[in-house]
Amino acid sequence: MSNPQTLFDYLIRLGDNSLILGQRLAEWSGHAPILEEELALANIGLDLIGQARMLLTYAGEVEGKGRDEDRLAYHRDSSDWRNLLLVEQPNGDFAKTMARQFFFDHFQYLQYEALSRSTDERLAGIAAKSLKEISYHRRHSSDWVIRLGDGTKESHDRMQKAIEELWGFLPEMFDMDAVDDAMLAAGIGDDVASLRDEFDMAIEKVLREATLDRPEDSWSVRGSREGRHSEHLGYLLAEMQFLQRAYPDAKW
Repeated sequence: MSNPQTLFDYLIRLGDNSLILGQRLAEWSGHAPILEEELALANIGLDLIGQARMLLTYAGEVEGKGRDEDRLAYHRDSSDWRNLLLVEQPNGDFAKTMARQFFFDHFQYLQYEALSRSTDERLAGIAAKSLKEISYHRRHSSDWVIRLGDGTKESHDRMQKAIEELWGFLPEMFDMDAVDDAMLAAGIGDDVASLRDEFDMAIEKVLREATLDRPEDSWSVRGSREGRHSEHLGYLLAEMQFLQRAYPDAKW
């Protein structure tokens, strides 16, 4: 039997990753380089927000304090969020957005594949349903990394720069702490540390095809699991939460 608080913490991490990245992709609305990509980014963002809704709803029920998905999304300060630092990074140019998506998609695919076998039937169901979407996300972002990396000199240089700028955010994805250990012991969570080798092989295969160099492991940043985030999250939340903060409990 899992501890409700530990399960809540675990679900929040998963839901926050999807919600924050979905919000980032929404920022491309009206700004994507081509119409087809405008629709693709919007749909991927909606997929992620759909995942977040299921996970945050479940988290609120586990917590038992009357907080639903909206309360958890719109009424938490930045120090209460547990999303990976990678997903809150600004969009930058299109290459950086695709590099960020590429890294997260490959990680999330492996993580949710493991979670689809969770002993928690509801979490397993969410993961299994989401995998169908994530498979498309992973293919889409990988195709763009190859297209830009093996394209013109400018597109190659921009993608290489994006890969290097985001590389140090990857180690945090594979850290295990007390919450992860407890969920793994209960058969609910997955061992993300064990996913690193498969992740690296998949990433490096795409980078080779894209004629891109794998960066050196010269730096890394962490802190999201303790509520330590970059300044970028505060700005993102200020925009995302404005309406609810300005008009608490407003109804359409």
